[in-house]
Amino acid sequence: MVQMLETLPKGKAGEAALPATAPRMTPAGAGPRALAPEHVHQNLDRSLRASVARLTGGISTHAFLDAWTDWTFHMARSPGRQLELLERAQQNLLKLMAHGGGPASDPGSDPGPGADADVAAEIAAPFTPKAYDHRFDDPGWQRPPFWLWQQSFLAVQDWWDHATDQLRGLQPKDADRARFMARQALDTVSPSNFPALNPEIIGTTLASGGRNLADGAVHFAEDMLKTLAQVHDPAPPGYEVGKDLACTPGTVVFRNALFELIQYAPQTGAVRAEPVLIVPAWIMKYYILDLSPQNSMVRHLVGQGFTVFMISWCNPTPAQAELSLEDYRASGVMAALDRVGALMPGRRVHAVGYCLGGTMLAITAATMARDGDDRLASITLLAAQVDFAEAGELLLFVDESQVAFLEDMMWDRGYLDRPQMARTFSAIRSEDLIWSRAVRRYFLGQEDLPTDMGVWVADTTRMPAQMHSEYLRGLLLQNRLTAGRFAVEGRVIALKDISAPLFVVATETDHIAPWRSVYKTQLFTDCDLTFVLTSGGHNSGIVNKPGDPRSRYLWSHRPPGALYVGPDDWVATATSAQGSWWPAWADWLAGRSSAALTAPPPVAAEAAFLGAAPGTYVFQT
Repeated sequence: MVQMLETLPKGKAGEAALPATAPRMTPAGAGPRALAPEHVHQNLDRSLRASVARLTGGISTHAFLDAWTDWTFHMARSPGRQLELLERAQQNLLKLMAHGGGPASDPGSDPGPGADADVAAEIAAPFTPKAYDHRFDDPGWQRPPFWLWQQSFLAVQDWWDHATDQLRGLQPKDADRARFMARQALDTVSPSNFPALNPEIIGTTLASGGRNLADGAVHFAEDMLKTLAQVHDPAPPGYEVGKDLACTPGTVVFRNALFELIQYAPQTGAVRAEPVLIVPAWIMKYYILDLSPQNSMVRHLVGQGFTVFMISWCNPTPAQAELSLEDYRASGVMAALDRVGALMPGRRVHAVGYCLGGTMLAITAATMARDGDDRLASITLLAAQVDFAEAGELLLFVDESQVAFLEDMMWDRGYLDRPQMARTFSAIRSEDLIWSRAVRRYFLGQEDLPTDMGVWVADTTRMPAQMHSEYLRGLLLQNRLTAGRFAVEGRVIALKDISAPLFVVATETDHIAPWRSVYKTQLFTDCDLTFVLTSGGHNSGIVNKPGDPRSRYLWSHRPPGALYVGPDDWVATATSAQGSWWPAWADWLAGRSSAALTAPPPVAAEAAFLGAAPGTYVFQT
């Protein structure tokens, strides 16, 4: 790889261009299925589907109609389930009739002597929102008639959850899709969405003389214009990238067409001999791991005496449509690893991968193990999946019809645009990410409060067409990595070949990389492994600064060759700890580093021509 980099055409000092024909990963069948040459008008079909995809936000209507049809036919020939649903409707109606007055209608009511807390709770609220549903948090929902409207909605939601349970013979994915669509439809008619039915909106309107509705109308008009024009607001004051966010001091020490490599300045007089190389996801900008100073994982590591390098991916353009997964491995992770080795020769590297970057790091580590490359001192995977059989609700958007639909849309543009990705993630938690926000902004007239993570979430990127197609097919759709069918440079790789110690972090409420899916890393590896399950979601659980009293985590150590323990048994036996997992991780890294501390490594002279952190790629729009 060093030889390959040396032969790359050079730009400015320290820069390298991507090779025109990089070697490809070759998981057979992972790319778009080739059409027979006699289909001479196939591009007409693809153009039509691409146009439709832009109207539907990249969602294949065929995939979801097929799911409804499958569910409907199986329900039609299941009289027992129909009877069960009729009984469920009667039971829910009786609960509503029995508690129709609401808990506030009789403040002095007593459930009776000997009644326990669970019985009291059942009397007060026969139906409760899901843990992540905050639409009914306002105390006004506990008063009549609002309590009855809320409970009626939740009763219907409960019935549909029951109706879309698995039916014998029904494809499990179709059952999940039917439930997802029912939930999306119900969310549109939630009483929280209507000013006349929402006690919080009524109270705010009376208190402000209707000013909230006027402000909300202005917000709605602004958002509509931005959506139509596809423009983004600049970062609010106090949240400027490079000044307030992504502001840990450092230098860009390498650049090619795919990424910039940042070396952060030391903050201690001596540093650990082994550097840390972080591989972020290219779905979003890298600075989720270097937010405001108090929320920066990078700053925490540097403060602990580690020399930290960060990959900052480019935001691909249509000209980069043919970037592949192999490009991200060979000309991305491996190129960064080579550059770190050139700056700190003879040092092994602690590699860290977040989300999709963690998946790519696992692929890279397995390939290095296969090829006898032992430069990795340890591997840390943060909310990263290697097996996608239980990848959560993201799988609702992945089947042959859906992937082909997205491929046609990307074929037309050369990339997956930012709104499609953002809408997908929002739809999975639409109660909070779509509807609750809409009520706050358009009916309560509240501005979105700026946060460092909120600014990062809005700073979205594009996905190259070739890479995203390979990711959807080879990993999400066909799950080739853990099935022993994922090849790099023509040869299959195996995660069990990895011998470097692993530190794997999952988060409790992750809706992108569910923790049980991340946990399966233990099923496909045999090396020394420490597993951590931390409180929070996909981002908040990883950005877990020390000092937060709400933080907690479970952890365990699995020695090499130990027997597999299932996730439920693991939860029952894992060690519990309060606080952030960052200090425990820093100790783990230190324990796998050489004891000697050294002077901070010098920054390469040519880096002066490449500029200071955060570089230039992070500002690409």
